[in-house]
Amino acid sequence: MNAISQPTVGHKPVMLEEALHALAVQPGGRYVDCTVGSGGHAEAVLEAASPGGLLLGIDADPNALRLAHARLARFGDATLLVEANFRDVATICRARDFAPVHGVLFDLGLSSLQLADETRGFSFQVEAPLDMRFSPQQTLTAADIVNTYPEPELAALLWRYGQEHHSRSIARRIVRERPLSTTLELARTVQKAAGHRRSRIHPATRTFQAIRIAVNAELENLTLALDQARELLGYGGRLVVISYHSLEDAIVKNFLRREARDCICLPDTPICICGHKATLRPVTPTALRPRPTEVALNPRSRSARLRAAERL
Repeated sequence: MNAISQPTVGHKPVMLEEALHALAVQPGGRYVDCTVGSGGHAEAVLEAASPGGLLLGIDADPNALRLAHARLARFGDATLLVEANFRDVATICRARDFAPVHGVLFDLGLSSLQLADETRGFSFQVEAPLDMRFSPQQTLTAADIVNTYPEPELAALLWRYGQEHHSRSIARRIVRERPLSTTLELARTVQKAAGHRRSRIHPATRTFQAIRIAVNAELENLTLALDQARELLGYGGRLVVISYHSLEDAIVKNFLRREARDCICLPDTPICICGHKATLRPVTPTALRPRPTEVALNPRSRSARLRAAERL
């Protein structure tokens, strides 16, 4: 993995045109960006929603919000930025009388800004504390997981969140060599356990991904937030999610499939007893992928998947 320079305020976000089209942004609309980051998607949404459009942006990372404030300052009162985790999106919006809305956007995963910050511990390329928190308000750190989890629990975590085939040997090596305090110490430990295998990715990639996901409860928070986002949408409102790995995408895909069906009873149930009614209509029958031209300009976008649905 090449070093990623810190994005400027002009940094173009992933699948921007596709996201705007899927959101069906309209002048005067109200939109929620659950992962506002440095404000790239939010800026484009506000431009397309002018005049009269409003946007509420959420991010757990105060550093990202500072960039977003600067980038979106020209929109004045049309923008409201909140430092919080999107797992509480419904509470955040209703406390500010920001519902129903015309669209909700999620751009998941780790941002270039966070990866480039050498103090955060997200990269195995530079020496940094084992942190990996999206928000400094969180208590659990990567160091806590690496140095305190029992070996079986650590191995299970690496397999579940990183799909790491060497999870047991890596967990065993980590336990043998701990305490570990820096990213490079962890990366070297993983390399020793994984051996000299041929792969297009660094041996520590999946381990770092798994620990980061666990530190930030990313999959659990996504599951909680999707249902809240659906409830926030007015009729005809759009839900758009950009994900970057199969675990996230599976959660989004299964959620959209479930909410597009009237009955979600088990297949062998003779009559419907769930009472469930479809609330969403898929806008993208399959996940959209970034165009080759975008991948060439921004290699980080190559793993992106965009799915969208409309509130019935």
